[in-house]
Amino acid sequence: MPPQSPAPATSAPVDRQYLLERVDEAAVVQVYADGFRDLALRERILIWHLSQAAIAGRDIFYDQRYAHNLDMRDVLEAIVITTPGAPVSRPGFVGTASSCARGAAPPLASRDNSLGASRRRSPRSADVAEIDPATRAEIERYAKLFWINTGPYNNLTARKFVLACTPEAFAAAARAAARAGARFPLRAGETLDALLDRLRPMFFDSEFDPTVTAKTPPHGQDILAASANNLYVGVTMKDLEGVEERYALNSRVVKGDGGIVEEVYRVGGTYGRCIEAIIEHLEAAIAYASEPMANALRALIAFYRSGEDADREAYDIAWVQDRESPVDTINGFVEVYLDARSIKGAWEALVFYVNAEKTHQIRTLAEHAQWFEDHMPWDPKYRKEGVHGVTARAIDVVIETGESGPITPVGINLPNDQGIRERYGSKSVSLSNVNEAFDRSTLPEFRTEFSSTPEEASRATKWSALASELTTNMHEVIGHGSGKVDQRLNGSPQAALREHFSAIEESRADLVALYFVADRRLVELGLVEPESHDEIVRAEYEAYARNALVQLRRVRQGTHIEEDHMRNRQMIVRWLMRHTRAVDVRVRDGKTYFVMVDAAAFREGVGRLLAEVQRIKGEGDYAAARVLVETYGVHFDPALRDEVVARVDRLRLPSYTAFVMPRLEAIGNGEGDVVDVTISYPLDLKAQMLEYSAATRHLRT
Repeated sequence: MPPQSPAPATSAPVDRQYLLERVDEAAVVQVYADGFRDLALRERILIWHLSQAAIAGRDIFYDQRYAHNLDMRDVLEAIVITTPGAPVSRPGFVGTASSCARGAAPPLASRDNSLGASRRRSPRSADVAEIDPATRAEIERYAKLFWINTGPYNNLTARKFVLACTPEAFAAAARAAARAGARFPLRAGETLDALLDRLRPMFFDSEFDPTVTAKTPPHGQDILAASANNLYVGVTMKDLEGVEERYALNSRVVKGDGGIVEEVYRVGGTYGRCIEAIIEHLEAAIAYASEPMANALRALIAFYRSGEDADREAYDIAWVQDRESPVDTINGFVEVYLDARSIKGAWEALVFYVNAEKTHQIRTLAEHAQWFEDHMPWDPKYRKEGVHGVTARAIDVVIETGESGPITPVGINLPNDQGIRERYGSKSVSLSNVNEAFDRSTLPEFRTEFSSTPEEASRATKWSALASELTTNMHEVIGHGSGKVDQRLNGSPQAALREHFSAIEESRADLVALYFVADRRLVELGLVEPESHDEIVRAEYEAYARNALVQLRRVRQGTHIEEDHMRNRQMIVRWLMRHTRAVDVRVRDGKTYFVMVDAAAFREGVGRLLAEVQRIKGEGDYAAARVLVETYGVHFDPALRDEVVARVDRLRLPSYTAFVMPRLEAIGNGEGDVVDVTISYPLDLKAQMLEYSAATRHLRT
């Protein structure tokens, strides 16, 4: 679940820098992991090895998101790194453009007493690229957006963004960088000018591959052919009729002369050498892990080697059954948002440790999951019986890569396999230090500009952070973790609901949270004070209604929403507007407000809609899902969007947030052994992105 409103502030230093910079619509924020230094040495070393695995796989998601991403990134970084006064990176491209599928992972490098540090040399005057300052500034702006969004597509709108300088100015900058010693990803026999010509439409033409994932493409277009991501090559939905994929989650599907082929993500297959590097670090981590975690890591390694679904299931089960390890990781092909079919998993990695101080709330929800299941407002045949295995914790992340970083969720519930959820349970985590960083960097105007009255703004200031944390936890623990589906779906409702599955599932989890936030059971469990409960409920319902309006600032082109979380939020509010008296649209002084006017009607409507959404998921009712999502969640009035954009631009409010992770450095003993790990905070997106790229470039040569 991505951030939508800030979480409660904590006891972190008040003078700490969180908001680092603004890059167009994006805020860049530093994440802190204060508890890392207090961890046992064994746990710090474990986190180090897991973090190296997270970095090793980062380029997999770059390649999945767009086939040209890695070449584009290498060109940008070759120019950016030749900033006056900075050393030139010499990645050593040797005449072949490459991917993670090629190249071997060398042993960890060491420098002085640290392991894995990037090699640097002192700059010489000849290394300074003479680039026009305006062109350099534009390339840096674009490069930062590219890093933030993992390619040239906005993570929320799915639309392409392009360089604002001319192709000629860009080429001049590249040539200047080349004269200063920068290396570029040239194919065999290719010149720099030929490379730039090849990539010109990717950098400059907004209508070339315009949308990374098109779940609602222009009329008559196929959702796969209209999507620019690299999960399918030459394949349409019609081509897949009657095709049974053996490696549905972890493969790319390619249509060639021999028909449909699955290119499997595993050792010896697609991304094989990146995966070998991941395995190397996971194997090193096992010696420092608890036995349950070690079992899960061994199972993950087995899956990475074989790619077989049975091994993936074994890993999911082992991971769920590790309920007590203080350090944990998510690593692999996980979420299906990138795929228009909601089938293919995008690669991601997170490494984190438990924040025991903040775990009480989310753990309490997990301990009483059966009560919530028994009181769901849907048909009893979709209620789980004997709910077990729900593990819930507050965590502090140390690193997130792939689909989870630099833009991160604030809560996670896994695994996504419906059958494993029903038989073995799930894990839910709330990302405490991400919530904290988001809260500390949020401008107060977010709570006031779109509140219809001073009283609403005051409630938002006082309660929305607490309410947001509570509903996020319920979204993950008793939202995603709840319910069951008809046996005929074989535990895979996404196969039936296709492009609408993710929006339906996110709607279901949001609706569960909205329904139960108003239940007095939360007071009985000690999660909210009785005298504050009504105000907290009202603040959350007001914030949810406002968000359906404010989120339009993120969609500055077109007239429809592609991102599934945004679709779900608009769908819920628009449905409530149509079917209840809970939310009014009011205009005052030329400004539009979505006003929650009746909390009881809001909850009653949420309960009715939740029953239908669960039925849709439980039965795999594609037709009903399509009507619901496309009627209420996709389309919007562009004039209203333009008004919202003008209001946020006047106040300089960002549309989304990217996070800079802590930096770990391993201290070696001169014999290749890690003897300690230190943590620091870069406060610099550019430096971190360049460091990550330098750490994995050897996997692609």
